[in-house]
Amino acid sequence: MKYLHTMVRVTDLEASLAFYCDHLGLVEQRRHDSESGRFTLVFLAAPGDESAQIELTWNWDPENYGGGRNFGHIAYAVDDIYAACQRLLDGGVVINRPPRDGRMAFVRSPDLISIELLQKGTALPPREPWASMPNVGEW
Repeated sequence: MKYLHTMVRVTDLEASLAFYCDHLGLVEQRRHDSESGRFTLVFLAAPGDESAQIELTWNWDPENYGGGRNFGHIAYAVDDIYAACQRLLDGGVVINRPPRDGRMAFVRSPDLISIELLQKGTALPPREPWASMPNVGEW
């Protein structure tokens, strides 16, 4: 058995691509538009790890998917959790659970999917401003 991908339904494909690609740093691998099914599939992966993908499914006809919390979360390991969180913050992304411990942070996509960021290897030493930041909203 081999992990292939995780599918997430999105309501605004362009906003989701901006979040996952521009802010989070994933790269589009392939795309499929289905005229008959009225949907678009976009497969994304972290640079250098194309075997673990996320599939964004955009149904052309509007649907209500709820809050997204029932999905759980998607997790990515990062080389420097502070740099990753700063890049997201600079891009206008809310850091819902800051990396106070130098190990873990959470953000949410435009469709309220929780994204967990984990420091590769051992936790980095706590540092400001992260160590003092409170949680914001749900994660």
